[in-house]
Amino acid sequence: MTAYWAPHAWLPDGIADDVLVTVADGVFASVEAGAAPGTATRLPGVVFPGFANAHSHAFHRALRGRTHDGGGTFWTWREAMYAVASRLDPDSYFHLARAAYAEMALAGVTSVGEFHYLHHAPGGVRYADPNAMASALREAAAEAGVRLTLLDTCYLRGGIGQDLSEPQLRFSDGTADAWAERVAALRPGPGFLVGAAIHSVRAVEPADLPVVGAFDGPVHAHVSEQPLENSACLAAYGRTPVELLADAGVLGPRFTAVHATHLTGRDIGLLNGSGVCLCPTTEADLADGIGPARALADAGVALSLGSDQHAVVDPLLEARALEHGERLSTGERGRFSPSELVSALTNHAALGWDSGRIEPGAPADLVAVRMDTVRTAGCLPAQAVLAASASDVDTVVRDGREVVRAGRHVLGDVAALLTTAIGAL
Repeated sequence: MTAYWAPHAWLPDGIADDVLVTVADGVFASVEAGAAPGTATRLPGVVFPGFANAHSHAFHRALRGRTHDGGGTFWTWREAMYAVASRLDPDSYFHLARAAYAEMALAGVTSVGEFHYLHHAPGGVRYADPNAMASALREAAAEAGVRLTLLDTCYLRGGIGQDLSEPQLRFSDGTADAWAERVAALRPGPGFLVGAAIHSVRAVEPADLPVVGAFDGPVHAHVSEQPLENSACLAAYGRTPVELLADAGVLGPRFTAVHATHLTGRDIGLLNGSGVCLCPTTEADLADGIGPARALADAGVALSLGSDQHAVVDPLLEARALEHGERLSTGERGRFSPSELVSALTNHAALGWDSGRIEPGAPADLVAVRMDTVRTAGCLPAQAVLAASASDVDTVVRDGREVVRAGRHVLGDVAALLTTAIGAL
């Protein structure tokens, strides 16, 4: 039995003061507000449930700060991404992913959804273990101390009506049935779940969408990230990507659309009962646009947040950017309340986990955010999500285990791990 005490904590009903929690066997045994600390370990500032990063491409972390000269578009950025993908093998992928996941843990992330399509060797050559790259990610997440939902991605085409390009060959299993057969060999375990993903309607044809959509677990897909994606889909099929997914029976409580930036009103209505993962810092970095977040939430869509290409790894900033995007597009403040932002920030259900809340019986995830830094000094605890950053995270606990203490990860110098892993590429 372990006990923690915090001056403020975000409970299911909102912020509470003087909160004492006890942890047994990795779950919260008790939660009491208005309690004295006694002999409990004292946590500083405001304690949140663990943050969920619902959309990650771990290998994209190698691109940070290396794609900004010369302008360009999403499509030109993609060429740099392919160049990084061509250099990775299971060993280098493990080291890069471990460092990337450790950076997430330092920022308060306790669960990550890895949108995984880097399956095979360059040219599409199969490794002796067809899931060697997935195994590297699993081991990396375990060492970094974060839960992993491996969203194994079906990627069959280079675009609508297009063959795969040379860099894309290692992403593909050739057919949807071959993808399903490989994924069937993956087994969940402690801190590890298997989900499925449709890379996009550009990469998976309509006849194959139900094969992936029928997966028994979380199913994600890139959806309407770019206007060109929509126009190509309409030209080929006479339907938007959301309409295509709806017709294939993919939408529903297990489904999360990633980005969903360029939607019609009908698209928004069809997504009622599904989820949408917004990645505001990536959508800004790639000049993708600002998605209709408030309209989606009002339509009954569960919102989550992701760092995607990791131009920034800061869940608090992603949450703040969700609100700021709405302010910029509408000219109004307060489009999302702090409570709604925290709900998006802690939406582990999008990844199939029963975590993201501080209450008895829930997995014991805690993120202590300091309220005495130059960013948070003077801030009301209930508004910390609109002021704090990843730099203010002091302590991170996942399943009752301390992963970060006093701003330091159990693996040690994460910047050095990143420098070494990226330098090797």
